[in-house]
Amino acid sequence: MVKQMLETRLSAPLSTQIELVFITTSGDQQQQRPLADSGGKGLFIKEIETALLEDRIDLAVHSAKDLPAQLATGTVIAGTPLRADPSDVWIGFENKSISQLPASAVVGTSSLRRQSLLLAIRPDVIVEPLRGNIETRLRKVKDGAVAGTFLAQAGLDRTNLLPERAVSLPLDEFIPAAGQGVLAIQARTQDSAMRKLAGMINHIGTASALAFERRVVAALAGNCLAPIGVCAMPRGNAGNTLNGWIVRAFLATPDGKKMSRATLLTEDPSDAGLNGLYDLLLETLHQRGSAEIMQLINSQ
Repeated sequence: MVKQMLETRLSAPLSTQIELVFITTSGDQQQQRPLADSGGKGLFIKEIETALLEDRIDLAVHSAKDLPAQLATGTVIAGTPLRADPSDVWIGFENKSISQLPASAVVGTSSLRRQSLLLAIRPDVIVEPLRGNIETRLRKVKDGAVAGTFLAQAGLDRTNLLPERAVSLPLDEFIPAAGQGVLAIQARTQDSAMRKLAGMINHIGTASALAFERRVVAALAGNCLAPIGVCAMPRGNAGNTLNGWIVRAFLATPDGKKMSRATLLTEDPSDAGLNGLYDLLLETLHQRGSAEIMQLINSQ
């Protein structure tokens, strides 16, 4: 997808030849244990960042939600194309909705964020880790190995694997992970040519939202794999004119019993308008128990 975007922007004949290099990461290989027990989000980018720093590749493309709070020293996010739908999708066995699940139903997910949001509304179900690619997880549901699972709408759309009866979950109820729906293009900080190339397909609003979301996560939890979601979305009107931002965020205990949640609005559509919500968002979450929640998480 990024390759096609760049080729479209480059003049013909291409002055820069673009080659795809596929790299299998530790996160791809370690599918048996929960992410929190395997080393965290960095597992999905470690080998890719190493290849970038060793000049074996010039640009690295990631799902932004897989990026840890701190990138490798000497690298930077150089471009973010227009964000896709950041929503979570629920896929239920025999098309059962979350509310239709029987008590003690087993739901498969390795995301602490999705686990906490689910248990907050259905504390009577059982959550078990479910790793693997999209096809693997969809097959587990189809075969009845689990009563249902969650996937990112953007990933299903990009791979054309969205099941017909899948349910897109409202952002107000299931707040996405920071960066969900965003592709992040990473470059070496000193490589001005590659940063310029990635910048050709950068979407300013998406870049602003991603930077804001990552900043919030870093402030609340650092690199801790806490159940946390934050999503900054531009607000539009019928004429497709931006008229501000809406920011949603939450922090919870893994069992969903304690949760701090906030939704803030601004009518200022600029980057400054979005960042003007940062302090108020953190203060609102703090007033609603975010510090106490982090203490509970860190003590476990």
